[in-house]
Amino acid sequence: MDVQPAAAPDSPRYDASAITVLKGLEPVRKRPAMYIGGTDSGGLHHLLWEIVDNSIDEALNGHATAIEVTLHADGRSATVRDNGRGIPIDMHPTEGRPALEIILTTLHSGGKFEGRNYKRSGGLHGVGSSVVNALSTELVAKVRRHGRLWQQRFARGTPTSRLEDAGEARGTGTSIFFRPDPEIFDDTEFEAEVIARRLEMKSYLTSGVKIAFKDEVKGTRHEFRADGGIGDLLQKVVRDAGQGVVHAEPIRFAAEGPAVEVEVHVALQWTEGTEEVVLTFANGIPTKDGGTHEAGIKEGVAAALANWLETHDAVPRGVEVKRGDIREGLVGVVSVFLADPQFQGQTKDRLNNAEVRNAVQGLVRKEVERTLLANPSMGNAIAMRIIQAARARAASRTAAAEVRRKKPTSTRLNLPGKLADCSSHDAEQTELFLVEGDSAGGSARQGRDRRTMAVLPLRGKVLNVEAATTKKVLENKELADVVSALGCGMGKDCDPAALRYGKIILLMDADSDGHHIATLLLTFLYRYMGALIDQGKVYVAQPPLYRVDIGKETYWAADDREKDRLVQKASKRKGEAAKVTITRFKGLGEMMPKTLFETTLDPRTRRLLRVVVPAEARIETEKTVVGLMGRDPSLRFDFIMAHADEAGELDV
Repeated sequence: MDVQPAAAPDSPRYDASAITVLKGLEPVRKRPAMYIGGTDSGGLHHLLWEIVDNSIDEALNGHATAIEVTLHADGRSATVRDNGRGIPIDMHPTEGRPALEIILTTLHSGGKFEGRNYKRSGGLHGVGSSVVNALSTELVAKVRRHGRLWQQRFARGTPTSRLEDAGEARGTGTSIFFRPDPEIFDDTEFEAEVIARRLEMKSYLTSGVKIAFKDEVKGTRHEFRADGGIGDLLQKVVRDAGQGVVHAEPIRFAAEGPAVEVEVHVALQWTEGTEEVVLTFANGIPTKDGGTHEAGIKEGVAAALANWLETHDAVPRGVEVKRGDIREGLVGVVSVFLADPQFQGQTKDRLNNAEVRNAVQGLVRKEVERTLLANPSMGNAIAMRIIQAARARAASRTAAAEVRRKKPTSTRLNLPGKLADCSSHDAEQTELFLVEGDSAGGSARQGRDRRTMAVLPLRGKVLNVEAATTKKVLENKELADVVSALGCGMGKDCDPAALRYGKIILLMDADSDGHHIATLLLTFLYRYMGALIDQGKVYVAQPPLYRVDIGKETYWAADDREKDRLVQKASKRKGEAAKVTITRFKGLGEMMPKTLFETTLDPRTRRLLRVVVPAEARIETEKTVVGLMGRDPSLRFDFIMAHADEAGELDV
């Protein structure tokens, strides 16, 4: 028997008529974030990078020697011009339209798929130019080919004129003017400093090519040219860092030529700094999130130096060298070129080609070992730098352990049994999450970064210290666990210098009960550990109360107001009724660990509120704490009556 699920009385009909087919460039305008990462400043500038990268591809393949980017006087439009071959303007043999029009109005069209015209290219999806066109109110393409100037205009991805012969012209090349659409972007004003930095970076990857930036807003012009390639970039990074170098000459090598499947260029320099800095590029595009080429260079460097140290018996007895010691102070640049780069998303922030990792690792290991064997003084200098790093790390660990040993309240032997501690002992990097309930604590433990995040679940509502005696406070198990975990004492004995974590984060449900528990904890910290608030160590996490699915996109709302704003925004999308599904979380324990990390724990995406008591508000703060949390109920009653009309529906 075929049993059909019962449909809700008001549910929309779901059949073939409910299936939407987006044609042409409609998908780009409907879901711009899929193509440019977002509609914020990053997405706006990504439009410019797409056009610039097309000109860079011409230069990388030996067809262009000069590129000029102009930010026009309105600050909201730009032109990119090169002296490359110029986009083809002849009729396409099967489409019956000029090639220029096809490239600018059709997704996945271009001359880079087969690899015949572009051996090295950052734009292999055939998406960039058409996306820029789709998200611009105006785009004008000018092409110099065959001694003529050809021109065509577009608006929001649609041609507004035919391809026109605009007269005679010298040389070859392409010029693209575009004005981003204010209906798409939060703000359409470009930032000149961001553009200049990007173009300067590009100049290091296109050795010998002149890249100019004309800023008509400020009336300035900059020219970038780096004949030394990534070697010049390495020197700039080291110079800007202001750190001394361990060896005078950087280590540079490359694997290139027709027989090489993955072309690799590497430059390395050890400095006296403590940070490891590795800049990565793939086909001329900065990959800010790294990828397989970054993994390859790190593994290759570590393997080469570990082998060198062992071969030369350079490590003193009692010193343990780890890979982090080897790479401490290292500044590296790796640039790879390959025929079929696999980027993570259209914004190309990460390279995923598995074969690149082995290619880079093997080359780096071989060439670094060869260089150090040929330059014993360089090898010795780097080895001493590594040994010093290992000793400093060990000394720091020993000192920290000794401090904790001398402070019984902060030793691991006295830590609460429910505490899921982190592995790092560096208080500047670590965080303690005080979590409401064992269920939420379990999700937080599974989803956290175990290296830097500690979790202490608290059962129920903690004691209201404002209405309790000091004896009761000292006897309270939950608060005693908090004091023990923090390790800095309480009351007059509170010593912020002994705090075991850099941040104390209150993580409660985004409902009224959660807010109540957070208030109780804040009252305790304010009364008994006020110095931690004064030093900016206390934060309140902002977990989502709602998940809002609008079509295929997911948003998180911290409260009803934010949820309503998202729903209202969805209803205004071109007058269409976007499908909206709203899920309300009953508590943090309902969230999958991965979701909890992505929305609430991950430093890159979470929202934290730092707890501060401004000097001018200390008296008012004291009065508020006493009034709302003290023994006299009349003050709370007066407050409730004064703000009753602001209260929302009660949680049931």
